[in-house]
Amino acid sequence: MRAAPTSRRNLLCRVLVLGAFAQGGCRALVAPRIAYARQETYMPPNTVLLSKMMSDLSAQPGFTDQLLAAISKESKTGAAILSPKLLHALRVAIVGKDWHGLDHFPGWTMQAIDPAVETVDNVAAKFDRPAASIAPQPITSYIDLGPYALNHPQTIDLNQPSTLPGFTTEGLVEPLGENVVRGDAANPAIAPMHSESSRLAYVLNRLSLNRLAGSATATATLGANSSRTPEDLLRALIASGHQVTVADARYFANFGHLHYKGADVMMPFWVNAQVTIPGTRRQLLVPVAHAEYEWLIRGPKINADVSFYFGVDGKAEFRTMDQLDQAWVMGRHAHQYQGADAVEVTRLTGLLVLAYAHQHLARPQLPFGGYYTLGVCQDGIAAIERKMTGKATLFPNTADMSLFQDARDAEINGLLAAIPKDRSGQPPQLQRIFGSLPTTDLAAITIPGLADDLESVQQAWHDGKLQRNPRPRWSTLLICGSAAVGALLLGALAIRLRRTRTQPRA
Repeated sequence: MRAAPTSRRNLLCRVLVLGAFAQGGCRALVAPRIAYARQETYMPPNTVLLSKMMSDLSAQPGFTDQLLAAISKESKTGAAILSPKLLHALRVAIVGKDWHGLDHFPGWTMQAIDPAVETVDNVAAKFDRPAASIAPQPITSYIDLGPYALNHPQTIDLNQPSTLPGFTTEGLVEPLGENVVRGDAANPAIAPMHSESSRLAYVLNRLSLNRLAGSATATATLGANSSRTPEDLLRALIASGHQVTVADARYFANFGHLHYKGADVMMPFWVNAQVTIPGTRRQLLVPVAHAEYEWLIRGPKINADVSFYFGVDGKAEFRTMDQLDQAWVMGRHAHQYQGADAVEVTRLTGLLVLAYAHQHLARPQLPFGGYYTLGVCQDGIAAIERKMTGKATLFPNTADMSLFQDARDAEINGLLAAIPKDRSGQPPQLQRIFGSLPTTDLAAITIPGLADDLESVQQAWHDGKLQRNPRPRWSTLLICGSAAVGALLLGALAIRLRRTRTQPRA
């Protein structure tokens, strides 16, 4: 008779396990496939969907392989990481003629994308000492310094016009055949300043590395001012009568930069925001944003546009952005800084350049030059945004903070640690989803279906009615069914126990 309590406990455990299976395992089995944003007829002029190009060309021998090889190279924005699993998923969509899925590639959550970058994660556990088979790379592999070498002191005279070459599409525009071109033409408003812009980017990078161990001191002169840090140079520009604005700029990331028969090819990189679109069972998919700081400088001696971001090329640096963005990419300045604020943003950006230089020298084996593991283009911008405004409004951020422990970079480490991260699978905050967008006028978005979905989600969010991944109907039925079965079993057990207690003892 003493065995009865144990038997009853085992029976009760089986009931609980059944319920837990229904709520957990069965939920995974019956979860609906990701549904994509509906299509609309409106598109920007002279623009086609990726599916249009690939439906025309995927049957051409070798073209799919050539396209995948091309978009795996470093791109202008460094927006997406095409790991082997992501490349495989893209190939499957093309070969399987899943045109709807191709136009919303990959459509995964960040939790699903994380293990897809498995080469990064596998190496990340071994960062305490460089792999013996990987030789350290010179810092110039990770940052462009132009003619300004690190190993000897130099004075750079900015009072004289730049003698660097002007803009060219050489190396930036690549014909892929079949009327397909990768790369964008010159931006007519910016490209004419390329010579001055590229010199200024090189100088800002070189001044950022004055504090790198073993670096000789470089000095930039402008007017009567001598500068040895990026922020000192910005002060000199302002003092010499230049108008300087530093803009926190956001765009839809274009990870293809493709043109087909002279038309722009719409090629965002989509992420599941883990939000249910009101009135549907679809999840909100959003194109990943590209973020950068832009220095807009106009004045008596220098007219230049310079940007900063950390890209898939593995470079966290000041750089030029002279190519013409496709219309659907859009663009907005989330914040603009002038005067002392512009100087402060420049100081912090210079420290970011130095911190990433330390990371590259310490960990030469990082795949993709550390992109994703050390963050993406948004991380550094969001970190400085939080310092300047009290809020971080960019998504996603992926920096592994266990790697940012160098005491020389304590200020940057603290700024990066303070922003939200998106590697754990937690749904991103809605203010970051909307804050990353390249426009506040949702109706102006020309990516098919996206404007309506965003407007619907925004309205529900403001009304306090937004749902995050509600339980699928089939899962609810299973849970209710398991609860009913459990109640019946417990009822039967209670009746059995009652009868046992009322039977006469022998």
